[in-house]
Amino acid sequence: MKESLVRNVFSNVASNYDVMNDAMSMGIHRLWKDHFIHKMAPAPGAKLLDVAGGTGDIAQRFLEYQDSTNGDSTSSVHMVDINPDMLREGERRLADSKWQQQNRIGFTVGNAEKLEFIEDNSFDVYTIAFGIRNCTHPDQVVREAYRVLKPGGRFMCLEFSRVSNPVLAAIYDMHSFYVIPKLGELIANDRQSYEYLVESIRKFPAQDEFAQIIRDAGFTTIGKGYENLTFGTVAIHSGYKF
Repeated sequence: MKESLVRNVFSNVASNYDVMNDAMSMGIHRLWKDHFIHKMAPAPGAKLLDVAGGTGDIAQRFLEYQDSTNGDSTSSVHMVDINPDMLREGERRLADSKWQQQNRIGFTVGNAEKLEFIEDNSFDVYTIAFGIRNCTHPDQVVREAYRVLKPGGRFMCLEFSRVSNPVLAAIYDMHSFYVIPKLGELIANDRQSYEYLVESIRKFPAQDEFAQIIRDAGFTTIGKGYENLTFGTVAIHSGYKF
């Protein structure tokens, strides 16, 4: 039920997804993603599995980092998304890139909970950005991430989270429940899909609870296992497969 609902929602928003992200976050999502990649600090030659890869934001930043920081032309990304329309947007964006010409990017339509087309111990880094809250069983997603990562590999998740300050939380709720659906209506002519996206944020586990899900899957976390950004509006979760 949720899987088909999510597929329909993201099919509806795919062509306007990046514009809406800018409008909803006032462009801050770009800074969150930049910080996410710098926190990852991937090694040269790393193989990244980017799940719920959507329009390719994380994949592109990863490859840009490898090129500019590591001078690396051997690293690669395999993007997976359950929604073919979202994945098609990513393919379109990266179609003329040097990375595509170098065969350093792959695209597969697939379910994050069942990555049966990927072998055990295959990737150095697994990322899922703003996608795991839309999965029916986030714990199964994390277990699959553990399976496909190599020993020493790293799981990283960037996701909307909980603002603990009550004043800021009230402002955030007003923005989420009133402003975001209205922007969806004005920019994408689709209020209902963006109402769903807001509701999915509220239903996702809080930071400490999700950190425990990551540890329960077998990952080792450092400290509390996450970093809050923008007062907890989003959080970066991280775990290592040792």
